[in-house]
Amino acid sequence: MSGPSPAAETPRIHTLPNGVRVVCDPVPGAHTTALVVAAGRGARWEGERESGWSHLLEHMVFKGAAGRSARELAEAIEAGGGQMNAETGFERTVFHVRTLPEGLDGASALISDIILRPTLDPGDLDRERRVVLQEIAEAEDTPDDLVFEMAQAAAFRGQALGRCILGDAASLARADAPALSDWRRRLYAADRLVLVASGAVDEDALLRLAERDFGAARPEGVAPPPAGRFTGGSTTGDRALEQANLVFLCPGLAATDPDAWAAQVFVECLGGGMASRLFQEAREERGLAYAVDAWGEFWSDCGLVGVFAGCEAADAPDLARLAVEQMADLAASPRDAELARARAQLKAGQFMAAESLLTRAEQAAGQVLTHGRLVPPREIAARIDACDASAVRRAGERLLGQGLAAAAVLGPSAAHPAADVFRDGLRGLATVPPPAA
Repeated sequence: MSGPSPAAETPRIHTLPNGVRVVCDPVPGAHTTALVVAAGRGARWEGERESGWSHLLEHMVFKGAAGRSARELAEAIEAGGGQMNAETGFERTVFHVRTLPEGLDGASALISDIILRPTLDPGDLDRERRVVLQEIAEAEDTPDDLVFEMAQAAAFRGQALGRCILGDAASLARADAPALSDWRRRLYAADRLVLVASGAVDEDALLRLAERDFGAARPEGVAPPPAGRFTGGSTTGDRALEQANLVFLCPGLAATDPDAWAAQVFVECLGGGMASRLFQEAREERGLAYAVDAWGEFWSDCGLVGVFAGCEAADAPDLARLAVEQMADLAASPRDAELARARAQLKAGQFMAAESLLTRAEQAAGQVLTHGRLVPPREIAARIDACDASAVRRAGERLLGQGLAAAAVLGPSAAHPAADVFRDGLRGLATVPPPAA
């Protein structure tokens, strides 16, 4: 197996006295640097009253920090040739900067300011709350965004995983400046911060910056969120659309599960590209859908496997049946050729990601938070190569064996029966009792 050189595979993890972990990932020949600071807490730590606070906080820290305005923060990062952004997920919040090497010093200082010393001005909060409400409205006006939210809510009813990361008007209204400041202290605590720099970077210099900028951060003992539980369910929405938007879900596996890579191979075979089963059968052979694909989510303790499709309303029930048929057949009889293709695609994705400095840094931070270590590319490739037919059958049995499903259909009413077709179809595949309610 060829790939990245061994020298580039195993950067060390350094831990500051307060628990902040630091990874230096020098890349020979790089002319820029990617800096990522990941906080290993996100929307899953929210109760229903705090829904959306993590995302709102991510917005607010950019409005001013350590005596500098939002404009001054932007000017400071761009003066060093940098570009900065952030994302909030269910299990982490990630801040990242791409910069020239000489801009790393300022970038580290700036990120520490916005994470540890944000202004959180009440006037800014009122304005940013309105911005997020507009973001929520935009998502609700976008059918192929809204249908994913509908399906997730059906899959994880009554849990943070089933709530929109953006929150809602009621929960956002409860987020005043003192409450958000306390939320920041818990969310961005030192013991869950990971700092990674990839590209043109020196390890000793990075460690000095990390100690200077993050060494005073405080750890916070925060209880982990309740374990995710896939409940299943269905939901439909009437919209005067040209196409129906469909999302079908079944339980997945945790990122640390021994069968996680086999589950990813299963997903790739099912709907990972133009040669996948769903694309070939639903689009090429039967013309049931213009867009169809599959994906997986792998969180710390649970996951999901999903299928998305856009189709004519009258074809939606047939598409749901086809999805069940292909999932069942794949779990029972994976073909050697499709397994080889899926393994090659997954390995190619890993190595291509390593060519992006920002993706390298983000993946390294995610590995530290999820596995407590860095996982070398060669180890990942070996795990993918080990996903033979028996491993994929085992993963498929685990994905489908409970017979649990969630489905969301958004569009003309003629498409709505597809939700029950999919749920009933997966229920018929059950081979093990569902988890206790």
